[in-house]
Amino acid sequence: MTGTTPSLTGLSPALAKAFRRHGYTVPGLEDALGSDAVDALGRSDAAFVRRSARGAGATGALLRLFVLGDALPRSEVEALLTDVAVSDGVRAGLWECAADAVRALVDLRPVDLGHGTRWIFSDVDGSMVHTVTRPDHVLGVGQATLSLLRITPSSPVGSVLDLGTGSGVQLVHALDSGAAGTGTDITPRCLELAEATLAINSLSGELLRGPWFEPVSGRRFDRIVANPPFVVGPPETGHSYRESGLSLDGASRTVVSEAPEFLADGGTAVMLASWVEREEVDWRTHVASWIPAEGVDAWILRRDTSDPGLYVWTWLTDEGMDPRDESMWRAADRWLDHFRDNDVAGIGFGYVYLRRVDGPSSVLCEDLSHPFDAGLGDEAEAYFGRTAWLRETAERLGGEDVALNSTVFTLSPDVRLHVSESLAPTPLAPTDAEGGPSESETVVVERVTGARWRHEIDRFTATVLRGARTGALPLEDLVILAAAATGADPDELSGPVRRVVADLFLHGVLVPVGVPGLVPPGAAALSASDRAAPRQSDEVAPRQSDESDLPPSDEERGT
Repeated sequence: MTGTTPSLTGLSPALAKAFRRHGYTVPGLEDALGSDAVDALGRSDAAFVRRSARGAGATGALLRLFVLGDALPRSEVEALLTDVAVSDGVRAGLWECAADAVRALVDLRPVDLGHGTRWIFSDVDGSMVHTVTRPDHVLGVGQATLSLLRITPSSPVGSVLDLGTGSGVQLVHALDSGAAGTGTDITPRCLELAEATLAINSLSGELLRGPWFEPVSGRRFDRIVANPPFVVGPPETGHSYRESGLSLDGASRTVVSEAPEFLADGGTAVMLASWVEREEVDWRTHVASWIPAEGVDAWILRRDTSDPGLYVWTWLTDEGMDPRDESMWRAADRWLDHFRDNDVAGIGFGYVYLRRVDGPSSVLCEDLSHPFDAGLGDEAEAYFGRTAWLRETAERLGGEDVALNSTVFTLSPDVRLHVSESLAPTPLAPTDAEGGPSESETVVVERVTGARWRHEIDRFTATVLRGARTGALPLEDLVILAAAATGADPDELSGPVRRVVADLFLHGVLVPVGVPGLVPPGAAALSASDRAAPRQSDEVAPRQSDESDLPPSDEERGT
């Protein structure tokens, strides 16, 4: 080694070389420990992982050292990491050495972020090792980190800002995708570990220190990703990874409201956020108030809501506090008093997507509490494409009503339409006078890929959608034909149908015929695989929206 003070960044190339040699990689862990142990590692089951690692040779020993916090004999560490002097590791803060035993001071594990094995430096994982969570604790690859990765669009972009980079996970993903990446953080410890994370993966990115968007003032990016310290609570800074010093949901409000200024034209921001929910204010109104009046399309998805007591317990135990100790009682009282004084009835959590546009802002806030497929980020980009198309078409034709009426829609390939019958006690007659669904039945239209949106619609709208399958007539004509078949007045029904169709269009259930790029990504893939699938009797291809997917007509019912 040179005469300079060793650093984690300086030691990283030698560590990476040893890790590859000993199979301390994602597939190497699978081979050495088995899938059950890898699953146990994912759920932080230290006991099962340690049991498996003890007999897993060099790979298991490295896992014990850098993840499980076990002290290994100095001679074993020297044999495993021949190019890293123990004394250099001590001076760099990689480990401590006492009585010829070496114990790591960081968590250093292999992960696959979508581009093969990458190693991530972070502080010791409190779910795996008994440790005191330091104020400037740097998180590794936790559930929030993985959530942000899963909901980030996969489309290539030129530049990415990782706001609050932490250990650098999102930055690594951006750089692996070919973007020029910039990571910011207010904590020197984060930047130190992020720099080491980049170095051990042979990546080069820009790291800047400062609060919020201050380090990139005057700059714009094609994509912004952010997992900010979004914990809702008192204005404290006990742990920098979760508490911003701003009261309640001030951190999320700051990031959401300021991000558009740093987006390039057409750029997209994706972030995790939390917000307070009060009895007298709809959460949609509260969060929508964060969006600037001009220049932004926003799609905000609420995943969950927590009551104050559970929320406080979750975060206090997250930092290692014992619910049986007086210190936790007092901390919980302070937190819950702050909620009470600010009329907080619940805490919402979800995803925020922003797109930089010209003109007035549009905001859609909705619940996405049901399971959904991978690729939500691509789904968001498709949503923004649909909002842009509707806005441009409405401007060209003189209004949204005219745009919808004149559009020839068809069903997305992943749409299923069916009748859902209640099992609750119903009248004796199973159908109404016209032979249609009885009061116990509901017509349901749903997508089976992507966000898996599900809508309950009335029979008349279902008839209109049946007509849209052919992709031959504009919406206005479909309403007229459906009304003629039922003896209804099309002028009375056109408005309600348009409102439903607008929602179905934004959710990708209906798509305009002949307009490229508006079919939901998962549906497009489903359609392509269906076209390519052999139609042999012993193979089943994904079903398209054929007659069996749709509620039968009166003729098909035999009436």
